Amino acid sequence: MDQTGVAAQTPKSPWGSVAPAAPACSLADVMSEQLARQMEEEDNAFPALTDPGADLLLSDEVSDTTSDLMLAQMLQMQFDREFDDQLRREEKKFNGDSKVSISFENYRMVHPYEDSDSSEDEVDWQDTRHDPYRAEKPQTTPRKGFTGKGKNITTKHDEVTCGRKNTARMDNFAPEVHVGDGLGMDLKLSNQVFNSLKQHCYSEQRRSARLHEKKEHSTAEQAVDPRTRLLMYKMVNAGVLENINGCISTGKESVVFHADGGSLEEQPVPDEVVLKVFKTTLNEFKNRDRYIKDDYRFKDRFSKLNPRKVIRLWAEKEMHNLARMKKAEIPCPEVVLLKKHILVMSFIGKDHVPAPKLKDVTLSSEDMKNAFYQVLHLMQLLYQECNLVHADLSEYNMLWHEGKVWLIDVSQSIEPTHPHGLEFLFRDCRNVSTFFQKRGVSEAMSVYELFNAVSGLNIPVGAEDEAEFMSEIVALEKRNEDHVQKRGKKTFPVASEDGGPPLKPDADD
Repeated sequence: MDQTGVAAQTPKSPWGSVAPAAPACSLADVMSEQLARQMEEEDNAFPALTDPGADLLLSDEVSDTTSDLMLAQMLQMQFDREFDDQLRREEKKFNGDSKVSISFENYRMVHPYEDSDSSEDEVDWQDTRHDPYRAEKPQTTPRKGFTGKGKNITTKHDEVTCGRKNTARMDNFAPEVHVGDGLGMDLKLSNQVFNSLKQHCYSEQRRSARLHEKKEHSTAEQAVDPRTRLLMYKMVNAGVLENINGCISTGKESVVFHADGGSLEEQPVPDEVVLKVFKTTLNEFKNRDRYIKDDYRFKDRFSKLNPRKVIRLWAEKEMHNLARMKKAEIPCPEVVLLKKHILVMSFIGKDHVPAPKLKDVTLSSEDMKNAFYQVLHLMQLLYQECNLVHADLSEYNMLWHEGKVWLIDVSQSIEPTHPHGLEFLFRDCRNVSTFFQKRGVSEAMSVYELFNAVSGLNIPVGAEDEAEFMSEIVALEKRNEDHVQKRGKKTFPVASEDGGPPLKPDADD
């Protein structure tokens, strides 16, 4: 190729084609009036561009900036915004991730006529430093103890000053105590009233704490506390129970639940069982300690236990009493397991339906007469064979199932050697005699005849004066108590004298 041809070619730019340079103009052309008019026309052809910062200075509603006051306010507002932004950045940088933060809120500039970008219902921050409706807090008394001079001296014991201070101190009460706007009403509380309110709030706080603790650690109506619930869950997890179906009965001292039985290594578990959960509320047992504190089987252990642990003793006592009754072949629930204050027993009923109480069942005259003789026989067996007195026998604690009378609720049952054993037996006889006489059983004995038939004491009834009869019973109890303390023997005849249980509680049954 010819070198002249290569040199003549124009070099290509690697960045693409180069735009041709604008033609040069002379100074005379630039300064000409015609060129100036042409440039003005070109500027008018483009739309007006808005300054980004103009929105910060101008408002949509106010376009007139001829007023110097308006311009000054707008400029001051823009300066305050920038100042507040700078404070926020400094505050964030200073605090960092610290749990204790410092606020520069008091140094920010806020204008009452500043428009907010947030919605009307949302208030991000509100300046209350100059709120005309905000009550002024009372000034603190200086260390010298008074303010003012001469005749205008006001000490810290001034009635008005103390009243306002007491009103301000109500803000320190617990959040659940509604004190209202006492400062706004210029309320003045005397020291006596304030101290009474303070003591009342303190008492209410302690009472609510006690109620909460009692609810967490007690068995309420048809409910169990967390500890009892945990014991029930453990029984299910261990396979003793398949599932717990629900509450079937509630009483003064216990709640009874129905459950499906599982399996145990030592003994078989019935298909249907009940869980008798003794209530752990102390108020249910505070008047019933006389049933257990004088029982020789638990007397020594009762004095060493606190009231809450006595409840477990009730469950253990019912277990021992049911075991005695089962040996005497008395119809009663069979004990399956005892865990603290939960007693698992066999279910008296069928298909999740409990057997009715004797007071609720409707029987013919023949069945009712048969029921009376059954109850008489059960009372005699309980007293003579088991050496026990039910102490709460009535139509409420007797069930009618499969044509037989079943006895339940024997946790309070005691032995005849109890200081009040014969009195409890007389009360049981009165309940049984009254019930069957009201049901029209002509063969039903009187309370005195029934007592003699069960106990075998043969106390003369005479004119059937209850006071005289009770005096004979009390005399027998007193004489028996003296002999028990001296020799440990009974004075009135009991058929199971040689077959009674041993005195040691751990060897009982």
